[in-house]
Formats: sequence, structure tokens, C-alpha cells
Amino acid sequence: MTLFFTVLASLLGLYTGFNTVYLLIWAIAGRFGGADDADNSVPARAIRRIAVLIPAYREDAVIVDSVRANLQQNYPTDAFRLIVIADSFRPDTLDQLRRFPIDVIEVSFENSSVVNSLQAALTRLPGNGFDIALVADADNHLATDFLSRVNQAFDQGWRAVQGHRVAKNTNTPVATLDAISEELNNHFFRKGHRALGFSSALIGSGMAFEYGLFKQCIFQAQTIGGYDKELDMRLSLNKVRIAYLEEAYIYDEKIQNSRAFENQRTRWIESQVKNLQLHFGEGIRQFFRGNFDYAEKVLQTTLLPRIFNLGLVSLLLVVALILDSGWFIRVMAVQSLLLMAALLLALPAHLRRQIGWSELRMVPVLLLRFCRSILRMRRARNQFLHTTHGSDAEVQQTEGWKMKAG
Repeated sequence: MTLFFTVLASLLGLYTGFNTVYLLIWAIAGRFGGADDADNSVPARAIRRIAVLIPAYREDAVIVDSVRANLQQNYPTDAFRLIVIADSFRPDTLDQLRRFPIDVIEVSFENSSVVNSLQAALTRLPGNGFDIALVADADNHLATDFLSRVNQAFDQGWRAVQGHRVAKNTNTPVATLDAISEELNNHFFRKGHRALGFSSALIGSGMAFEYGLFKQCIFQAQTIGGYDKELDMRLSLNKVRIAYLEEAYIYDEKIQNSRAFENQRTRWIESQVKNLQLHFGEGIRQFFRGNFDYAEKVLQTTLLPRIFNLGLVSLLLVVALILDSGWFIRVMAVQSLLLMAALLLALPAHLRRQIGWSELRMVPVLLLRFCRSILRMRRARNQFLHTTHGSDAEVQQTEGWKMKAG
């Protein structure tokens, strides 16, 4: 039995070691640059028409404030349009939205999803009405220069760009840890990747595409959740490079409790597994054809989520101590140090300063929630698991309306 556990622990240690070295490479690379921002003080050669698509499912608590904030762009007002794709909104919310100079497209589905909403909106919008499609979440607030920075990037010849999504709130330990996770991913999968010539990863909001290209890709989507990762794959398969605009900020509301964390991660895990199944074989073929960008994105689907890797490395170090295996103790101790180094290199100083006892105490709670999300993964396969935004009072108000409407 001891031999069995030793072999199992060694195999797991090898897997976590791969994950750790992978993160360390991108953490170091990101320290040497990796952003594609143009000089925003130089006038763009063209003013492109931008459709800001906001798919929103029962987001009554946040949508009005987001619309009000996102209209405050320093981009010509006749060159962009906010389009709220409203799924299952309260009548009073719809009335408020129609008072703004925006388009409201009401949709309803038996199985709601972001992909279904986007497809419905693109079907109704004029085919030649826009040059760029930009996707934002219902809770997102675009920095006032976001659209002009996106337009500058398209001036440089980019066909797909990802903005810099940052936390709008860090008011709870869970929100702080979610903000940390966001910035780690920005460093590893966007800034670090661009530093070594690979595409930035998409993140689901604050991303912009050549309009026709986006329309083509979104109608090919096969996943219910995590459609951004599928877009990632399709663009790389077609050798469309994705830029990362570090100075184009989009402010995202972070989840505030562990239950919402579990729900969100369940959807993300299912998406990761689905994309691994869909693209693994093609990833091998594309590697031998020289499409390393696509192959590397497929490799990302084999990685452990950061919090799970951290928990597993810590557990394996404890197991090594229990087994009293000298070489395994040394291996896991070194791996722990390398993982800590990767995380510290990637994490901005202002977020490091926010880590206190409350945040540290919450890490094992979220790790347990993450394990639960793995067990619940099948739920997300045929069902859209919605992450509700807003304060607890606002969410309760929306939930109350849902019960009455039902």
C-alpha cells in the first residue's frame, strides 16, 4: 500500500510540477513586457463603428448603472452603440433602459446562454452596420478611453483584441481573492504570452473583434458556457493573433461569496473539459503543422486551475512528510517555492498588500468549494449556470421578482 501511495503521489507531483514550471515561465516572461497598446495621443486614421454587445440574463441589479457608466466614452457618440441583449428582465428595468440612447433587444430561450443571446442579437442587427463587435458583461464598466484604445489597436492591423479586465470591488475576502485570480491570469495568459509572441487569451468580456469575423465564429460555437475559450481556439486555428491592451481597462464586479464562486467555477471547469475534448486531437495535428499558438492554447486546457494546483502541491508536501521520503520532500519543497515565486512575480503589489488573515483563511474554503464544483461539473453541460451580480440586497430583490414571475 505504501508503494502504491508513493507511486500515485509521484505521478501527481510530476503533473503539478509541469503546471508549476509552466506558470513560472509565463510569470518571468510577463516581467519583460507583453502589451500591445498604441499611443492613444496619436489620432486614429479611421473612426470605426463599434457595437458594444451586452448579453444580460436577469441582471436587473446592475444593468442600469452599467449602461449609464458605459455611455461616458470619449469616442464619437455616433460611432458606437450600446446594445443590451435582455433575457428575463423585470418590466420596470426594461422601462428604465429604454430611456437611454441605446438599443434593447429582448430575448427568451428555453436554455439561456451567452451564445444564444449573441446569436439572436447578431441576427437582428444590420450586417453592414458596424466594423467592430465588442462584448461586455452586464456588470462591466468600460474606462472612458476604452473604445478609443480599441480603435487604435485596429488601426495597427489587429483583428481581435483583449482589454485589461480588473476588479471593480474588493469588499469581501472572496472578492479580493477573485481579483487576485484575475490579475494572475492577466499576467500569465495575456501579458506573458504576448511577451513571447503567442496570442493573448480571451476572457469573456472587454474583448473586441472585426465584426464579420466575430459573427462567423459565434455562429460556430458549440459550448453553452465558456464560449470565450472556444472563440480563442477558433481564432488561433485560423491563425488570427489576439492582442492584449494593458492600458484599456474594463472594471468587472468580482463575486462576493463562496457559493457564487462554486457556481462560476463549475461552469468554467465544464468549459475547459469540453474544449479539451473538442480540440485535443486537432491541437496535436496543428503542432506538427507549425501552428504553435493553437497547440499551446490546447495545452492550456490540460492545466489545473491555480487554486487547485496550489492546494494539491501543499497536500503532496504533507504526504511526502508523512511518507518520510527524503527525495520526495525535497522535490515538493522546491516545487512549492517555485510556485510561490511564480505567483509573487505575477501579482501586482497593490493586491499583495490586500492579502490578510481573512483572505488566507478563505483559501481552504474556496478550495473545498472548487472540489465540489468538479463533482457538479455535469450540471453545466446542458444548463447555463448564471453568476448573479450586485449586492446581497439587490440580488434578493431580483430573486423575489423571479419567484413572483414564475
